[in-house]
Amino acid sequence: MRTALVLLLLLALAAVPGSLIPQTSVDSFNASQWKDRHETLAPLYEKLGLFDVYGSTWFAAVYVLLMVSLVGCIVPRCWHYARGIGAQPPAAPARLTRLPDHESLHLDQGDAAVLERARAVLRRRRYRLRRDVPQGADWVAAERGYLREVGNLVFHLSVIVVLVGFAMGNMLGYKGAVILRQGETFSNNLTQYDDFVPGSLFDASNLDPFSFDIEKFDVQWRPLGPNVRDAGQARGYQAHMVYRTSPGAAEQTYDLRVNHPLDLGSSEVFLVGHGYAPIITVRDANGDKAWTGPVNFLPQDASFFSFGVVKAIDAKPDPIGLQGFLYPYFASIGGDPVNLGGQDANPVISMNVFTGDLGLEDGQPQSVYVLDTAKMTQLMTKDADTGKQKPLRLDLAVGDTAKLPNGLGSVTFDGIKPWVRVQISRSPGKDIALGGVVLALIGLCGSLFVRPRRVWVRARPNPEGGTDVEVAVLDRSGGGDTSSVLASIVESLRPGAAAREEQT
Repeated sequence: MRTALVLLLLLALAAVPGSLIPQTSVDSFNASQWKDRHETLAPLYEKLGLFDVYGSTWFAAVYVLLMVSLVGCIVPRCWHYARGIGAQPPAAPARLTRLPDHESLHLDQGDAAVLERARAVLRRRRYRLRRDVPQGADWVAAERGYLREVGNLVFHLSVIVVLVGFAMGNMLGYKGAVILRQGETFSNNLTQYDDFVPGSLFDASNLDPFSFDIEKFDVQWRPLGPNVRDAGQARGYQAHMVYRTSPGAAEQTYDLRVNHPLDLGSSEVFLVGHGYAPIITVRDANGDKAWTGPVNFLPQDASFFSFGVVKAIDAKPDPIGLQGFLYPYFASIGGDPVNLGGQDANPVISMNVFTGDLGLEDGQPQSVYVLDTAKMTQLMTKDADTGKQKPLRLDLAVGDTAKLPNGLGSVTFDGIKPWVRVQISRSPGKDIALGGVVLALIGLCGSLFVRPRRVWVRARPNPEGGTDVEVAVLDRSGGGDTSSVLASIVESLRPGAAAREEQT
């Protein structure tokens, strides 16, 4: 147990970097931005695996050692609890009067009749009596609350069940995510995913052959009110889907909502986020379209103030790059641009412009959300107040067109489309893990609420007649109120108690 606790502490400490440093498997865009801001630390963190903490070798080593330690701790305890379930109550102590809760009384009945009466009372109260009592013994030993040991046994076994369930999910399952704009189609193959994290034993040929379309995306927005912080926030949203379980299968519809996944074969589809894709057209110096279409912008905060880039590779004479922000609900307060909320009531884009080499010629993969400006020149303009040069910024509402200086072309903001982020996952061990959690709760309730108690009754003949009786009650769990139990048992041993109980 000491080793398991130390390893559990190490696992908690090892998970800290995963909370402080952006993880590639969770948010690759945020991770790439972090690397750009920390050029010195990024290579070191890459070698240490800090951008994928939970998939790193050193984290897996701590996790596996913890599992081995837990199994080594739990199995002996299970054997101990299993033996305790069938154990007999212990023999009566030599001096019952030394126990915390005890009482002595004198009865006119014989000692054999008192002991027989004690056995009957304890059986009726569902106590387990000791079987191998020596011939002529002057005591009775009984115990109840063995279900507490069953609860302990079930709880410890459930930990192993949960570990097995999680291990199956991590090895045989997968988790992927993709951003789809309204009207787009997704087919379940590896090339369609934006992010895909397979289990160590997962076979891509086992992917379910389903596909679906995002026909429409609806959001219910809170209306603008006196509290600006509540303005434009979503009250609920759903994606209207048309899906097919296999090629050629009949089309079916489903309204995908948060916490209401769609089951497709052995996979589940979750709605995990949404945002906007401005429709932007870039024309080059010749007036030709170098780029046109929607571009996914990623939300930066709860108001859906979003960041994105446009790469017009085919622009002549030089490629054109745009980098900037989307204000879905733009307003100007005191001359400063403000985004009031997530509703696309007054969308405005604000973009900086670059020309030159986009950095796509070296063959290295590049994120669609990152603009490599190392070999590009930012377009400048003259400040009307100071006469100094400043970066050119294009502020465009829907339908606006801005001409680029030096006849380089133009940029048009044509409209806006919503996009949704869906997560597709398979967790083959989730039912086993859930069963283990349910067993753990049942076992925990049993170990917490079942009170194991021991009762001893000793009856010795009095030389002057009658029988001297000693009764003691012990609560094995500690903290239990045994005085009422003791008083009830003593009252049941008094003359006339049997008749009163029968009447009751």
